[in-house]
Amino acid sequence: MKYPIGVQTFETIREENCLYVDKTSFVYKLAHSGKYFFLSRPRRFGKSLLLSTLKTYFQGKKEFFKGLAIERMEQDWTVYPVLHLDLNAAKYTDPEALSLLLDASFAYEENKYGLAPTNQSLPERFKNLIRRAYEQTGQKVVILVDEYDKPLLQTIGYKELQNDYRNQLKSVYGVAKTMDAYIRFALFTGVTKFSKVSVFSDLNNLEDISLSSEFAEICGMTENEIRDNLDAEVSDMADSNGISKEKCYELLKENYDGYHFSPNSVGMYNPFSLLNALKQEKFNDFWFETGTPTFLVETLKRTNYDLDNLTREEVTSDLLGSLDAIDTNPIPLLYQSGYLTIKEYDPEFGTYRLDFPNLEVNKGFTRFLLRFYTPVRPEQSASFIKNFVLEVRQGQPEKFMSRLDSMLADQNYRIAGEAELYFHNAMATIFKMVGFYVETERHTSDGRMDMLLQTKDYIYIFEFKLDKSVEAALAQIEEKGYAVPFAHDPRKLYKIGVNFSSVTRKIEGWKVVER
Repeated sequence: MKYPIGVQTFETIREENCLYVDKTSFVYKLAHSGKYFFLSRPRRFGKSLLLSTLKTYFQGKKEFFKGLAIERMEQDWTVYPVLHLDLNAAKYTDPEALSLLLDASFAYEENKYGLAPTNQSLPERFKNLIRRAYEQTGQKVVILVDEYDKPLLQTIGYKELQNDYRNQLKSVYGVAKTMDAYIRFALFTGVTKFSKVSVFSDLNNLEDISLSSEFAEICGMTENEIRDNLDAEVSDMADSNGISKEKCYELLKENYDGYHFSPNSVGMYNPFSLLNALKQEKFNDFWFETGTPTFLVETLKRTNYDLDNLTREEVTSDLLGSLDAIDTNPIPLLYQSGYLTIKEYDPEFGTYRLDFPNLEVNKGFTRFLLRFYTPVRPEQSASFIKNFVLEVRQGQPEKFMSRLDSMLADQNYRIAGEAELYFHNAMATIFKMVGFYVETERHTSDGRMDMLLQTKDYIYIFEFKLDKSVEAALAQIEEKGYAVPFAHDPRKLYKIGVNFSSVTRKIEGWKVVER
């Protein structure tokens, strides 16, 4: 099997006989169900391949679709002029980057249609290009825009530059509406959805299919598609790992499945991670290693977000579909970037519950958070994690608390934002990263314990205080009866009171009491 890892051109995949999971029925349906569309999907999910497939289809290249679903659906194979803008190929830290990329893209197309170089604005050149393509071919124009939001994502935190890019994109994208009479089809894809009020305000007739059940499977792979196309490869991977084929399917699902793009839709596998796993016959964290979500973590810190809420957020579709509230709420960005996905839908209130899609994202993101919320450096993390895990497993709270105390006492480490929340996030991140079952803000009959950590043999109840005392923390555990639900649990239970200082912004003291 030849895996098309990193190959985003449909024609190349077909010419080189690479694996192709047939999505052409969705291509046909999309091409014949409307005119202007928008689709957001996480990175490495096949958006570029989808656009390439649409480009080949609209160019009437029937030979590339032999044996695929669309061959039986399409009768005419009309050839349309296609204008394909790919914004993924530039670094947008330079203020001139966007205009230079658009200039080069338009110049290439202008040369194709015999338009002479001009000093006109980019929107005017785009208008002339659409008109000329129509006049020369006698067919309406297809517009495909890949990673429309790349300039905006790369400039999060740089408001002036982002606003400049936003205005440039708005003026160019808005041309599509003014040239409606010359356009057959348009699709804009990206990771995120910047609101119509901003980038797409002049193109307010876009149909957003990002949460559409009809197109939920247009990118990515379902388990049925894997079993139909890759069953032999899964069997080979199972043999290499000394497990049964069904166990291999189970582990692939646990690690790479779980993306949901509409309520009650089938789970989608990340194709990049899945194909890498099958090729290398290893269960590694492939997707997370291809990008560093620094801007996401900075957003979490800037908004003083409580990390415990990541796996229990309930939001509306309006919030999921817009980044307007990014300065106060990082959840839409986390969802649209693929770090969270839909897990449940409440039709009565129209709300979605979000969570990590799978183990790969959960582990990768939690591990990445560690260096932003603690002073543990990447080269230290393996040793720190190993010793920390052993101490928790072996019921040695004095040792692992001493390790935490020493770590947070690093003189180069200073927390930012709301001190109590920051400490809470740091502690939860450390425990979750090492794979323990952690509950935070667990409700009891008489209050909420700050943190509950459970292993096979031990139970740890934590209470955190800010500028008070460890005695006050332990007293609250007793007064609120946090240990009562575990009265008949045979495991050994430890109550741990921790006090933080808002002055030194470090652990002031801690104390362990055994039940």
